[in-house]
Amino acid sequence: MRRNNLFYIAILLVALMASRCSNDVDLYADYKEIPVVYGILDYQDDTSWIKITKAFSGPGNALEFAKNPDSSNYKGKLAVTLTGRKNGVDLPVITFDTITIHTKQAGDSVFYWPDQLMYYSTEKLEPDAKYTLKIVLPSGKEITSSTEMVKSFHISYPVRYIIFTSDKEITWLSAVNGKRYEADMVFHYRELLPGNPDTLDKSISWHIGTKFSVSTDGGEQMAIGYSGENFYKMLEKNLEKIPNVQRWTGNIDVFVACASQELDTYIQVNNGNTGLLQEIPVYTNINGGVGLLASRHTEMQSVPMTVSSEEILINDYDLGFKFKQ
Repeated sequence: MRRNNLFYIAILLVALMASRCSNDVDLYADYKEIPVVYGILDYQDDTSWIKITKAFSGPGNALEFAKNPDSSNYKGKLAVTLTGRKNGVDLPVITFDTITIHTKQAGDSVFYWPDQLMYYSTEKLEPDAKYTLKIVLPSGKEITSSTEMVKSFHISYPVRYIIFTSDKEITWLSAVNGKRYEADMVFHYRELLPGNPDTLDKSISWHIGTKFSVSTDGGEQMAIGYSGENFYKMLEKNLEKIPNVQRWTGNIDVFVACASQELDTYIQVNNGNTGLLQEIPVYTNINGGVGLLASRHTEMQSVPMTVSSEEILINDYDLGFKFKQ
């Protein structure tokens, strides 16, 4: 899931909290239930996901407790709602249901697998609304958090084609409520192996870089540069040289993903460099618990490379690429 890696974020936060515990404290006597909540909203998504767990403690090996879903899951289904407010008016309340996902692989983490409990809704979100999440625990305690939605924005280059004969920049106007931007390319191509009657559709991803807007007001001119030479080197590194293979270029998808201020702050705090004797900070905007509610949005342009860029790939690199007939 390209944009819904919520479970692993929750694992990271639980690990950070565990690292802050003192050996001088009686953990079991002082233990209290700590809800851990993660949700990243995008009005473009067909499904919104919320991950809700709790910190746990008990005698014995914590790694063994982590393998038991009852250690970190709440019993039964919690009351989970999302309420949008737009132009001073409350939108209809969205109620989340539960689903168990069975795709987690052994070794992904120390926590239980292959199942994980998630809260979800297929109701469409409004880009102009501010959303408030409310969770009611079995004890009656309420957990809340709010986030503004990252709105759509415009990629100004590339538009009709993309150039690799020289160094260029991916350019766009910043989004309202957006702070952090990450640019990626996906190069699509077709491949026919010798002796194989079937032509296969394949692709290679290339991360370009990260940029930050000055404010979250939107409309700021932004750019991330890329090297045409490095594009060809990336293809050389990732494509196997196979005798008599035939390949043809396809479109290149240019993605610019935007994160809200809250999501950027969370990433910055947890990716910060800390020494062995420094306390690791924990950022949270969950009232009554820990975790994160934030938003994001992704724009994409799909364009072919210029003829001159394709000629360099075909003539200067022994990768089996040919002109399309």
